[in-house]
Amino acid sequence: MKPFTDQALEALLNDIESDLVERKQSFKGETREKSRQAVCAFANDLPNHNKPGVLFVGAKDDGMPSNEPITDELLRNLSDMKTDGNILPLPVFSVEKRMLKGAEMAVVTVMPSDMPPVKYDGRIWVRTGPRRSIANAQEERILIEKRRYKNLPFDIYPVPSAKLTDLSKSIFENEYLPTSFASDVLQANNRTYQERLASCKMIVSPDDTTPTVLGLLAIGKSPQDFLPGAVIQFLRIDGTELTDPVIDEENIGGALVEMLRRAEEKLKAHNRAAVDITSAPTHRITLTYPPAALQQILYNAVLHRTYESTNAPIRIYWFNNRIEMNSPGGPYGNVTNENFGKPGITDYRNPDLCDVLKTFGFVQAFGRGIATARKEMEKNGNPPLEFETSQSAVVCTLRIKP
Repeated sequence: MKPFTDQALEALLNDIESDLVERKQSFKGETREKSRQAVCAFANDLPNHNKPGVLFVGAKDDGMPSNEPITDELLRNLSDMKTDGNILPLPVFSVEKRMLKGAEMAVVTVMPSDMPPVKYDGRIWVRTGPRRSIANAQEERILIEKRRYKNLPFDIYPVPSAKLTDLSKSIFENEYLPTSFASDVLQANNRTYQERLASCKMIVSPDDTTPTVLGLLAIGKSPQDFLPGAVIQFLRIDGTELTDPVIDEENIGGALVEMLRRAEEKLKAHNRAAVDITSAPTHRITLTYPPAALQQILYNAVLHRTYESTNAPIRIYWFNNRIEMNSPGGPYGNVTNENFGKPGITDYRNPDLCDVLKTFGFVQAFGRGIATARKEMEKNGNPPLEFETSQSAVVCTLRIKP
């Protein structure tokens, strides 16, 4: 993303009619919500400018400075809009402190999304001229049609052999929609079933009802009929080597919610508790592995794995002294073997799965899973997490508490 010159930014500040600009005097109170609405609208790029939209913080409506202090905390809060999970799919933008018209301003430059429609808090925001509003049915259809001509990630590729009847209407309408869109939007919604599916990227478009990879994973009746590798293989091994006896095994399939819940139940069943009655006035119960760490590594494995050109499952091998979670597909995009797991280094092979996991409540914020798992392992007294990365897989090892 090439930064705007100061001259270009000042020209945008002065253009009060442009639908590529929004100005905020501060980032306080209700302005935080309106700023997120603006980011969402710029990402949707309804007028199809194919140009970045710019949000200025520290500017009055007429483009003159408001002299708001541009602190590091303010810049961090603006950056958090990218990963707090309220704008989905995750937007692409930069945050800078710039000196414009003799004063400091924060400049948020938002790139048009390749995967519209983008939602904020369950609502699709768009902007035409000075107007920012929730998209109507026709505007939403335009955004869906724009998506068809972009370079799409694999998670919203169509699956030609699948049919609309391979998706569960019950799960979509009773579980997914109520958590994906705000209740007032759903109540006022006169869209057809196909239009709703297309808006959520479960099918290609209202006119082409071919299910996508995302649709099959999220609400498919039997996703593994079309994506054989989309399973979790669990082995409980009585020993420390793969050749030792297996005392429990299961191939866990189904749609995402069922698969994750069954995997969590399996992990919980094997996570033994220990009671300490000597080191404190009251007894303490600790687990062999911290549940939050197991959850975060599991969710990361499902979210970041590759589903393309492979039938390899996610493998969870539980040994007597460790757990190994193997996720097909190596580091992706900005994440490399060298910087894997470092704070602030994130990228998403399956960006629309982020939306689904957030909607179903498995993810609260993005980019913090490994950090959370590391913290939980330390609190529980376990050795640090170990990661082994290659072009074909990421393997995380969780070692037993001494």
